[in-house]
Amino acid sequence: MGSDKVLVGGMMEDSSANAAPFDMRYAYVHSQPAPSSDYYSASRCKAEWSSWWGCWTGDTTAPGYYVTWNDDHVTKATYQGKPRPQKFFWTWYSLRDLGDLAGEGDGPGEVKAINRADLLTRYMNDYRFFLQKIGNSQDSIDIEPDFWGYVRSLGNPHKVAAQVRAANPTDCGSQEDSAVGLAQCLITMVHKYAPNTGAGFHLTCWDWQSNMQGCVNDYTDLGAKNADFLVADVVDRDAAWYAKPENGGRDTFWNDQKAAAALGWYKTMAESVGKPVVLWQIPLGNMAQNNTRNHYKDDKVDWLLSHMDQVANAHVAALLFGAGQQEQTSVESDGGNLINKTIAYRNSGGTPLK
Repeated sequence: MGSDKVLVGGMMEDSSANAAPFDMRYAYVHSQPAPSSDYYSASRCKAEWSSWWGCWTGDTTAPGYYVTWNDDHVTKATYQGKPRPQKFFWTWYSLRDLGDLAGEGDGPGEVKAINRADLLTRYMNDYRFFLQKIGNSQDSIDIEPDFWGYVRSLGNPHKVAAQVRAANPTDCGSQEDSAVGLAQCLITMVHKYAPNTGAGFHLTCWDWQSNMQGCVNDYTDLGAKNADFLVADVVDRDAAWYAKPENGGRDTFWNDQKAAAALGWYKTMAESVGKPVVLWQIPLGNMAQNNTRNHYKDDKVDWLLSHMDQVANAHVAALLFGAGQQEQTSVESDGGNLINKTIAYRNSGGTPLK
């Protein structure tokens, strides 16, 4: 990722991105894959293609402009009126949509879809087009949040069937027809089509507190050592939102003990495969909020940015903050908390990676 210090970034608007010395911005890429190769070769999108990610920018743009525009745009970021280029971090989240095509949505549908050559072929073609649009940009990709957890729920990932070679003989002809073969092909394709881009498997270990060794074993089997980093999410909603009875009444606030446990997991996973961890979609709430829409309390921003030595000791390479759902606190609604703490972090000189 081009840094020897822990990076800070997130999902935010331009005004926020230029208000502090942020390093990265992220966005999702997810939709059902293009139904034919005509989409990739067209000079302009058609209005009826707007549900496909490659044409999210409308029918006046070329397919894939969503990627090329964002990659170029972040290089023009400024801070205090001076150029301060940022890098883009993509969350590739399209097996969820392929599961819809298989008739069962996320979870079972995703695992069913990878064992259908017709669907996996479309997915692979879309993924290749996405990588070709990145080209030589220095990006990072978080590969398929949640999906690897559904694979893990079925046992040995070598035994989870996938039509890898039939779907993509060009790039995956030497891989096994399993979830492991799919994982390895997705990494290999990044390094082939987007050679300056790093790729990371998303750590979906819902059972890490009781089965950390199982998580280590499964990601070792998936070949995480061949990725460039791992990606983990702390929790996907603000703590005060989850605390409401209608949202489950969960206690996701941190204390030092909870933080130490989470950082211990990240460190174990990083050391098990020899790759650093990126923390992604970290909630933005803070204790000055009033627990209304877009203003929920949480403590992750304040805890992490005041314990950066512990963060670095866990081999965390980047902290990426963002709302996981439309009701949550955002960079634009947190009262300037993340912006102010990022400025202070950079003014302190930053924290070296370990």
